[in-house]
This record gives sequence, structure tokens and C-alpha cells, in this order.
Amino acid sequence: MVPKARLQKRLYYKIGEACKALGIQPYVLRYWETEFPALTPSKSRSGQRVYSEKELEIIRRIKELLYDEGYTIAGAKKKLETELAAGTLGETREMASEETQAETPLPPAPRRKPPPPSEAPQPALDTGRTERVERLLSGIEDALQEARELLALLGPKSP
Repeated sequence: MVPKARLQKRLYYKIGEACKALGIQPYVLRYWETEFPALTPSKSRSGQRVYSEKELEIIRRIKELLYDEGYTIAGAKKKLETELAAGTLGETREMASEETQAETPLPPAPRRKPPPPSEAPQPALDTGRTERVERLLSGIEDALQEARELLALLGPKSP
């Protein structure tokens, strides 16, 4: 996990500063803005995105959900909306760590070995991608068939 960079407390952070502090690329952050309605940065007079402390917390949580906890975009969106509605954004980790410090610590969960490649679960392709791949393969097959027909018309090569 990437350690959090220390930033001086300010009202707003530019996109580059936010990305550096959170360990993500600007294009990733811009994409998340399109997927997560809770993430709507304001713009400066020059039109540059600026992020508040609250938005940085939302971004941190999105990163945790996607990268650390393995949620999909859709799953992370639902989880984030639930946390924001309940007002528990980012508190789950902090509260859990405070509670576990007060109680007797639990032993770490055993690590599971990844399944062999033959048994590894196959990621589900979304329908749009599957259709595009099938159209592409169909186009390739058509082009190969056309090339074979042209070669047949030209006949065998003479030495």
C-alpha cells in the first residue's frame, strides 16, 4: 500500500497535488469523476479542477474499495453511496482499529494460495465487449476468406 503523502492543510488542492498525495494518476481521477456522482470537484477561475479535503477523503475511500478491497466500479459506487448516506465514510477502518485495540487482538486470517491457472475463475466480460470481440473475429474471418478466394483466382505461382 502506498503511504499517504503529507500535504499542508489547505482549503483546495489542484489535481496534480491530489494525485500525488493519493498515489494515483490524473486520468484515473478524471475517470472516477465520471463514475462516482459523489465526486464533483469545483473549478478554479482558470478552469482547473480543485479538490476539497472532503473530496480527498472520498477519493481515498474509492481507492481503498477498488484497489485494496477488490470491489468493481459498480460495487464500489453502491458501497460509497451507502457510506455517504449513513455518514460513515472512512470511519469503518478507524472505528475498527480503535475497537480492536480496546479488545483482545484476533489472530491474522490465514492467507489462501491462489488457485492453479486451470481452476482460476475467469473474469466475466461485459456484453458490449463480448459483442465487439465477436464482430472483430467475424470481420477477420471474412477478410481471410476473401484473401483465400483471391489467391485461388490468381492460381499457383509459376517458378
